Amino acid sequence: MNQYKNILVYSLVNLGDVLLTTSATALLRKAYPNAKITMMVRPVVREAVENNPIIDDVILFDYKAKQNSISKMWHMVQTLKKRNFDLAISYDRKLRPALLCRLAGIPVRVGPDKVFDDVPSRVPWFYTDTVPVRHDLVKTLQAETYQEIIRGFTGIDGHESPVMARMTEESRKKAESLLERLPKAEKRIALCVKGTFELKTWPKEYFAEVVKNLAKEYDASFFVVGAPGDRGYSDEVIKEMASVKVQNFCGDTNLVDLASLISMADLLVTVDTGATHIAATTGVPMVVMYGCTSPDRWHPYNENARVLTSREACCPCHVAADACQSSPKPACLWNVTPDMVLKECRSLLQRQ
Repeated sequence: MNQYKNILVYSLVNLGDVLLTTSATALLRKAYPNAKITMMVRPVVREAVENNPIIDDVILFDYKAKQNSISKMWHMVQTLKKRNFDLAISYDRKLRPALLCRLAGIPVRVGPDKVFDDVPSRVPWFYTDTVPVRHDLVKTLQAETYQEIIRGFTGIDGHESPVMARMTEESRKKAESLLERLPKAEKRIALCVKGTFELKTWPKEYFAEVVKNLAKEYDASFFVVGAPGDRGYSDEVIKEMASVKVQNFCGDTNLVDLASLISMADLLVTVDTGATHIAATTGVPMVVMYGCTSPDRWHPYNENARVLTSREACCPCHVAADACQSSPKPACLWNVTPDMVLKECRSLLQRQ
């Protein structure tokens, strides 16, 4: 096996996927323990990979399909050339970064024949080595698909877990200052109520029912986490919870602060979203509700996670069919009931 010394890995995808690719990068680190590993990501996920124990450096590329100018592309080509990478590995199979690495003259360029779907693509034309992914993508954990790229190229065996950026003393203090706003209680229960699209977002009424029942059964304080854009919707959900006092921390944390904050909770009740995969790296007990996506593929890497899905015949789907979008009560969401969630919450809280 060649001993590469200066490796570029790129993953210009959303937060949850980037976190999952870190499991493959951890495997890559085992294969080439003395190499410098640089990761190219979008600016929005920077905090998850900077100050990360398995990543030495980060390159930010503000990738937007059909919006990147030729001059911006050429500037990135020159940046990559100056770095003198001897190996580039693709986790996303996107055309733009594959082309950049080819133009930059990186001598060995590795990517999968498929990673998100089986749709034929010309992107592998820009690789020097294409790794076949033989398993069923839909029925296999996505982190395993990313790791299969590394196993297939390097010949290394094994499995690794996703790795989040290190929690800092500053992030811990920020989390503690937020938690001081909560009423004193024996348990702290975190909530993540909004997915990246509607068919990931569990009904407001269901969240309210779960919180009201937990508040009756446990001496607990509650808080909601999420991105700044989730704050308005989270306020609407909190309003449904009536007499239960719930703090809204959406937008009050960066990604490392969020990891610190969730690590201090006794339970997280969440939908399938990027924050779920950040939380998984902390080991927090968690209950995750899946709508149109499947836990077979997107299950968080966390032994303390309990996942719930109704396994509708039409699932998994891609942002869902028009019929579901227009339905006031999509079956994949409404058939995961509050009773199902409460049962798992009680089990995890009683274990403590």
